[in-house]
Amino acid sequence: LKRSGARASRHPPRWRAQLDIPETGRGRRIGHWQQSDPSFSFLGDEKGSRGTVVRTFRGEGPQKVDAKGRVSIPASYRPVLRDGDPNWSEGKPPEFVIVYGDDRRNYLECFTIDSANDVDAKIARLPRGSRQRKRLQTLFNGQSLPATVDDTGRIVLPQKLREKLGIENEAYFIAMGDTFQIWNPETYGATEADDDIFDELPEGADEWALLDMVGDE
Repeated sequence: LKRSGARASRHPPRWRAQLDIPETGRGRRIGHWQQSDPSFSFLGDEKGSRGTVVRTFRGEGPQKVDAKGRVSIPASYRPVLRDGDPNWSEGKPPEFVIVYGDDRRNYLECFTIDSANDVDAKIARLPRGSRQRKRLQTLFNGQSLPATVDDTGRIVLPQKLREKLGIENEAYFIAMGDTFQIWNPETYGATEADDDIFDELPEGADEWALLDMVGDE
């Protein structure tokens, strides 16, 4: 084949039609199973539809807490919080829910709005007036508070909660999949040391063996 001017396409027009290979505006050809330069924006098309992002929290580590109780949310958590807030839009702070519980709970558990709505729906299916429903409503609705992430990625931990957990200059964040937890670093270390299910596995066993405990659907 002779090439004149721009490089000839590997797939002439009639072949592209047969192979279902669309053209893109960025000079890439992609199949229907691929994405063209996927965007990381949380707004999808021009109509403002929401894009698709990972909904799982991952990672752990300490974060500094200042005298006013301000602490930075780990950067990898922030997109999950935004995507899990159905009312979020560009320029608005994402909202979420912090469950602190009673004295038996020595950490904070943080839910996206979507996850919190799922829990509320499950609680609502319990018999009205039952002890189970009353206890869960007390925990999840009464012993919780709404929170927002500011434009610098920080939240404010109220003094009441900092005193409850003994958090002063540092907080420990640990992802739990659809939620994340905030601990006093020393409490977290002691709790993990005392309750390690891996110690129950046979010597030399791989941690992934725990997945064998999950039954097939």
